[in-house]
Amino acid sequence: MTKQVQQLDRVIIRFAGDSGDGMQLTGDRFTAGTAEFGNDLSTLPNFPAEIRAPAGTLPGVSSFQLHFADHDILTPGDAPNVLVAMNPAALKANLGDLPRGADIIVNTDEFTKRNLQKVGYETNPLEDDSLAEWRVHAVPLTSLTVTALEGFDLSKKDAERSKNMFALGLLSWLYHRPIEHTITFLQQKFAKKPEIAKANIAAFQAGWNYGETTESFSVSYEVKPARLAPGVYRNISGNQALAYGLIAASVQAKLPLFLGSYPITPASDILHELSKHKRFGVRTFQAEDEIAGVGAALGAAFGGALGVTTTSGPGVALKAETVGLGVTTELPLIIVDVQRAGPSTGMPTKTEQTDLLMAMYGRNGESPVPVVAPMSPSDCFDAAIEAARIAVKYRTPVMLLSDGYLANGSEPWRLPEISELPDISQAFTTEPNGEDGAFLPFKRDEETLARPWAIPGTAGLEHRIGGIEKADGTGNISYDPNNHDLMVRLRAAKIAGIDVPDLEVDDPDGDARVLVLGWGSTYGPIAAAVRRIRKAGGKVAQAHLRHLNPLPANTGEVLKGYDKVLLPEINLGQLALLLRARYLVDIISYNRVRGLPFKAEELAGVIQDVIDSD
Repeated sequence: MTKQVQQLDRVIIRFAGDSGDGMQLTGDRFTAGTAEFGNDLSTLPNFPAEIRAPAGTLPGVSSFQLHFADHDILTPGDAPNVLVAMNPAALKANLGDLPRGADIIVNTDEFTKRNLQKVGYETNPLEDDSLAEWRVHAVPLTSLTVTALEGFDLSKKDAERSKNMFALGLLSWLYHRPIEHTITFLQQKFAKKPEIAKANIAAFQAGWNYGETTESFSVSYEVKPARLAPGVYRNISGNQALAYGLIAASVQAKLPLFLGSYPITPASDILHELSKHKRFGVRTFQAEDEIAGVGAALGAAFGGALGVTTTSGPGVALKAETVGLGVTTELPLIIVDVQRAGPSTGMPTKTEQTDLLMAMYGRNGESPVPVVAPMSPSDCFDAAIEAARIAVKYRTPVMLLSDGYLANGSEPWRLPEISELPDISQAFTTEPNGEDGAFLPFKRDEETLARPWAIPGTAGLEHRIGGIEKADGTGNISYDPNNHDLMVRLRAAKIAGIDVPDLEVDDPDGDARVLVLGWGSTYGPIAAAVRRIRKAGGKVAQAHLRHLNPLPANTGEVLKGYDKVLLPEINLGQLALLLRARYLVDIISYNRVRGLPFKAEELAGVIQDVIDSD
């Protein structure tokens, strides 16, 4: 049977099922094949915080959305073209996001009376015409998988677990994805359980063959590779990119990397990744709690390492006192905050941008620290190097604000050439710097105001360290009021004087009256929304802040150069508060705090409303 092949420029697929159905693995494997094929892509994993939520219930639904295209894209997409629903809960939880005419591939085996009742379906939606607006493909995924694995020495329950691989095989056929990468992955993943590996491969191939032979799918689709800049690419998540950026930073700084960390969602993957790279001089320490983790990292910085600690919002709160110690001892330290929905435990697997004010001011006393925020998963690599550059050059703790959306999302990343990476090394102090051979640990560099970095054991450079206020120059304990005022102002001036690039503005014709400003992970949705407005003939400018403290020197000039400034944030207006206070500009805030990233269509509507308003 010859089947039609239809060309598409982009597709958005969402895999959804129970948190035990392997949807994250399925999405990850489909993403790997898509990256290998050469499409541009962006992903959005979305899963419950519970290790195993009640089966078949709405709170237990786990999903993975992938947007891939033959051109440059910026977001995981607003609404899926295809939903793979493994049970009634997955269908009900995601149906509201589907546009009319979208495809639904549904596992009919799970639509039992009991499963329907669990999610409040009085009748079977596959039989009552309630899904008439969509193209429904009813496929008994579970029973087809069990039939395909009849020749294996597996129980029925174990065979059913491979239904996600059957679904992956079907979707791989439907969108012409390469299959070799997935087969190799399964062989490696289950190398110690060859029977399980063979069963999963058989289920995957059975899904592919089903698509090839069934009359349920008369059309398959092809999305050609994207035209990307020349180079070597790989798919990478934000947490992976951040880990690699920290390794690269340690190499470029000529310092060993030390990570002191306590596991916390969604930052734990950085610890997991860095622990694999001891050959690069990386030392990872899984501490007993958040305070021990940051304390060890600060101690490593004192000892001459690039000290890093990773956490999320609740952990930042616990680390605050030690970060303040890093401020007063003036030692380089990187604090990675992968933000999540709060307060308190909040929604651990959902994203937010709600830690900005805590990063800026969440310590006792006048305790300023630089704040850097990456704008995409791959940008986490560069942001990590920039955070290290600032920390080492200016002898200061630095807050790096990622978030759950960036951490778990992925996109293609062009591997940089080593020659493209900046040299961020700073020499240790090895000789006395005062009169008569004295060492003055707080005698500052005239340009950067950074103090000398003398590692323990350097003969003649012994000095006092600790949290009590230091005398200018000598570093001796001091309770002198005027000295304290001087030291507070010197520490603040050091941070304010950090060299950061000017804020760049994307304003093609130079005559837009509205500027859309963003920071962190809002870049993708904002840029996609701006594209839509411009495509429709509207004029709008865009700027995005990476450095939040200190702000670029031209920030005020940029803000005052437009009639209106719109600032979308996944918080209640934290950056808007700072900008209003500093520049007296009437920022227009747009705020949503739902644990989800913005949608491009949503922001395009907001931007158009601002343009149209008088």
